Amino acid sequence: MNPHREDVMFPVILARIRMPMIIVGLLLAIGEFVHHVSWLSVVGLVLFLSGFASVFLPAGAVERRPIPVASPVRGRWLAVNSPADKVPSHGLHAYGQTYAVDLVNWPDEDTEWKAVVRAPVMSRPETFPGFGSPIYAPAAGTVVRARDFWRDHLSRNSWPALVYAMVEGFARELAGPSGVLGNHVILALGDGVYAAFAHLKRGSVQVRKGQRVEAGQLIGQCGNSGNSSEPHLHFQLMDSAHPSIAAGLPFAFEETLPDGTTRQSVPSKEQPLLSPSR
Repeated sequence: MNPHREDVMFPVILARIRMPMIIVGLLLAIGEFVHHVSWLSVVGLVLFLSGFASVFLPAGAVERRPIPVASPVRGRWLAVNSPADKVPSHGLHAYGQTYAVDLVNWPDEDTEWKAVVRAPVMSRPETFPGFGSPIYAPAAGTVVRARDFWRDHLSRNSWPALVYAMVEGFARELAGPSGVLGNHVILALGDGVYAAFAHLKRGSVQVRKGQRVEAGQLIGQCGNSGNSSEPHLHFQLMDSAHPSIAAGLPFAFEETLPDGTTRQSVPSKEQPLLSPSR
């Protein structure tokens, strides 16, 4: 397969235009109250609902060879949602996250990580081992977006909190990609490839728009901002600097072995990501 070939399936195309559909649909629906034109509200409602429905489309992806990048974290991290287990990894294509991975820092090999706990209902982000962990650039690139003002909220990893998170998530959707990603950095890696780092800690972002960064450079810290149940890094590659219209791109973490050879892999639920500390 040509490494630069991109086959864009219909669900991905719809995922690219979902946010414009939602916004236009909402504006047309409002037009009913402003101009008293009933058909506008019908068209607007169809567009609005179609935009949200695109989130749940089960198939379609940009097909190309995985793009090799270095790991953006150090230490032992669990791949909670990973393209090594399923595609789309999060069950949707929206915001270019078809091949995204969620990495949770979990250094204790003897204790099982649980996605949902009974108690406490909510915890401060500082109580999680990954909060504040450094995040590094996986390749050289240029910063095209950096957001650092969203607060780090309490965890949403208990059943009552998850119900609250579902309602909260709807409100974040209306705020657009920034409300979902929270504090984030987007790097242009070249050749039409962009790397996104989401849910960063407020006040930790070390780069600014237009800045050139090198591979391994510190760009921020793991946080719990945006649509996040607990502190973790959401990492993805995509084909646009704008998540609202981007399609996700496959990737693999490349590691240089002691003998000088390289190995590429994508962490899965059964295989944690083990990156040497620097």
